[in-house]
Amino acid sequence: MSEASAFEIPQSPPYRLIALVVASAFFMEQLDGTVLATALPAMARDFGVDPVQMSMALTSYLLGLAVFIPASGRIADRYGARNVFRAAIVLFTVGSVLCGRADSLGFLVACRLLQGIGGAMMVPVGRLLLLRSVPRDKLVSAMAWLLVPATMGPILGPPIGGLIVTNLSWRWIFDINVPIGVLGLVLATMFIPDVREERTGTLDLQGSVISGAALSCLVLGLELTGRGLDARLGFCLLIVSVPLAVAYWFHARHHPSPVIDLGLLRIPSFAISVASGSLYRITMGAQPFLLPLMLQIGFGVSAATSGAITFVGAAGAMCMRAVAPRALRRWGFRNVLVVNGVIAVVLFAVEALFRPSWPMPLIYLTLLVGGFSAAMQFTAYNTVAFADISPAKMSAATSFYATCQQVCLTFGIIAAATSLALSRYFAGHDKLSLGDFSVAFLLVSAVGLLAPLISLRFAPDAGNELSGH
Repeated sequence: MSEASAFEIPQSPPYRLIALVVASAFFMEQLDGTVLATALPAMARDFGVDPVQMSMALTSYLLGLAVFIPASGRIADRYGARNVFRAAIVLFTVGSVLCGRADSLGFLVACRLLQGIGGAMMVPVGRLLLLRSVPRDKLVSAMAWLLVPATMGPILGPPIGGLIVTNLSWRWIFDINVPIGVLGLVLATMFIPDVREERTGTLDLQGSVISGAALSCLVLGLELTGRGLDARLGFCLLIVSVPLAVAYWFHARHHPSPVIDLGLLRIPSFAISVASGSLYRITMGAQPFLLPLMLQIGFGVSAATSGAITFVGAAGAMCMRAVAPRALRRWGFRNVLVVNGVIAVVLFAVEALFRPSWPMPLIYLTLLVGGFSAAMQFTAYNTVAFADISPAKMSAATSFYATCQQVCLTFGIIAAATSLALSRYFAGHDKLSLGDFSVAFLLVSAVGLLAPLISLRFAPDAGNELSGH
């Protein structure tokens, strides 16, 4: 064998390899988010702000995602998905380095917004690469493989973040993204095919501006109003978001290729997955913010101990990979999303009852099974949504779906922070108590219980081509 052939890269890498390379970027993003959640109390002390205000460090990132995700699919089609994917990894890594140098909450929020722009191109474009590179009958299995490194981020994030914050400084939590980003960049260059959908239309710049402005006003308005930071400004932003949303709706109806294609909602499996999944994500989006704060402030444990507890949920998600394809093949998407959806939300609500007197094995078991059930739900939603999407609409669908996903995760954090602030206000105490966290867990759980009711609207054979049911 010649030297050239010895280093030749296969033209069509196995779908598992593609899924794992894409998941390296997901791993970096998930690790970053869960490490940060563990470090929030320590960062609040350094910045001299209330711990509840640190939710802005999470929502600013998600805001960057929500605003820039809609254009990600179109940009990938124009410049090549692999090129955009690699550029996004670089931008996210640079944003991470800057976050580690933040000396105020405002500077951190700005750097997290930059990270969000990178993530906006990294995650949906990575999913698009997978959808276009993997045969349809292998898609469920590929999505499950995608969750392997992506799930390792939440598994490793809490204990790593806890150890770093307890023994070093929270600033180190952002620097660990640098070697991961470099590795992901190299692997993407070596193994990811440069797939793209040729288009004759132009990028919808006007729609991008209008939708971005509408989403920004909505998210920032809820953030400011819900937590009483600046109720007057927040209320004004919410009012402005309404005509902007209406303006985009009129724009999308008359544009041949809108940045957010509302026509996709005419596809039942996609529309139901968006509606049900959005409610579910509002509930689950609150957990990375609520649980570490409750353990460190309510239980009084260290960041390291908190991380050692919260990682158990991600470990449960890891166990799901081998089970999801078989479960969906046996029971189908609709049955799994309805029954498992109830189980996942109920287990989330049980966290409202956590107290220091609880036996630790019982807390671990609740988080383990809850993480397993939540990952099953996400896998099912993320797969069935694209069951009836044509190849020509795939990039528009991934952008639309990812936008809804990130907006609702943002709403989850805002809802959790707002619930904490309201509970503390009506209870009449200055500092957060365990009772405040219980109220927050129960309120956001109530939203998630609506998701299984909407999942009942799936056709009995929805996604059978993908699951083999």
